[in-house]
Amino acid sequence: MKKFLFGTVIALLGLNLFLGAKLYSDSSDKSPKDSPYENLQLITRVMEYIRQDYVDGDKLTYKDLTYSALKGMLSSLDPHSQFMDPEIFKSMRDETEGQFGGLGIQIGVKDNVITVIAPMEDTPAFRVGLLAGDQIIKIEDKPTERMTLEEAVKKLRGKVGTKVTITILRPKTKEVKDFTITREEIKVSSVKDVDGKQEYPFLEDKIGYIRLSQFNEPTADEFEKALDKLEARGMQALILDLRNNPGGLLDSAKTVVGKFVPRGELIVFTEGRDRRQRIEYRAQGGEKHPNYPMVVLVNGGSASGAEIVAGALQDLKRALVVGETTFGKGSVQSVLPLSANPEGPALRLTTAKYYTPSKRVIHENGIVPDIVVPVSLEDERKLAMQRANIDEEEPADPDKPKAKPIEDVQLHRAIDVIKGIKIYTGLVNGGNGKKPAESATSKQ
Repeated sequence: MKKFLFGTVIALLGLNLFLGAKLYSDSSDKSPKDSPYENLQLITRVMEYIRQDYVDGDKLTYKDLTYSALKGMLSSLDPHSQFMDPEIFKSMRDETEGQFGGLGIQIGVKDNVITVIAPMEDTPAFRVGLLAGDQIIKIEDKPTERMTLEEAVKKLRGKVGTKVTITILRPKTKEVKDFTITREEIKVSSVKDVDGKQEYPFLEDKIGYIRLSQFNEPTADEFEKALDKLEARGMQALILDLRNNPGGLLDSAKTVVGKFVPRGELIVFTEGRDRRQRIEYRAQGGEKHPNYPMVVLVNGGSASGAEIVAGALQDLKRALVVGETTFGKGSVQSVLPLSANPEGPALRLTTAKYYTPSKRVIHENGIVPDIVVPVSLEDERKLAMQRANIDEEEPADPDKPKAKPIEDVQLHRAIDVIKGIKIYTGLVNGGNGKKPAESATSKQ
């Protein structure tokens, strides 16, 4: 009876596959020998053998086998495509809404290794000293070499208050180190000032500063409020800090760019196998804010949405980019629910790649700054802790003074660049400074 029911299900799947294959053949160069029917039969045969003859077959269900097959199928495509079971799909939705449980790191796959894209500020992973670029080689002493991204995420997340030990390799120094981290409920505030707060003081010479730690649902609105506060006090220039910003929602990133460029301006576009995957994303709002000088700060932890923002503002001559080459995560994953039940599984499939307005491909290349300012890993770690107002090391002798704050050379260079723009534009306008950003936003 079980075989009959299973055969009926397979027949129905075969009918759907036939209809899908016919539509697919109209728009692809699929080889005639690459038959979906024979391969479907092969999958069915293997599943039946496992159910009949596997030594612990009583512990398996068709659902278990199907989920495992789909996970393997998607992970074989590229590091970013994955089959998401209901638990993983829910975690993804929670993350984009700005609140979830875990360690506080964004991870991806780079050079076939599970890698920290960026630690989020004010989270457990950030406080113990994890850095962008750290390679996670073990989770609870289990090597990650054959672990999918989805499996790693599942192992890293857990109940609030529980601990997990990860082993990282720091590529530049070859250091291998264990970190035991206590999971917390992660609440992400994505828009902050230079002190990690939301007060937004000027740096100097009425230069404003806003740091975006990621792009989630509240980011665009919070960013608008920050700009309004600074502009109400007479801001004359802006530094937008996207360092260690791992990305997030495309709509949020697009909205941020749209605040500074004319309505209808191309921000980013995608291209894939299908012509229909050529999608252009254009500014909707249209220059809501004055054309003051801007500098965007980036580093190797700036990825995805952060790269879209930096690349667009750079291509459109709206800002200069300062720092280090970004991560290079510029592929498009379409999330496709696989059930009418919103709590069901889903598919995340890479369907296209992102291109900047000048047709630069972001994926694996990153955004190269106009002005490169390198920072050592040690200084980057100290600066991150310093920005979060965390005293990493208390002196053993209470009478011994604390170490002096480390200089943020990238931020200081950004300030110098803006000062130079303000001086130059004041000269070309006869010293009246009426249009202080035109020299930075037009072709030289």
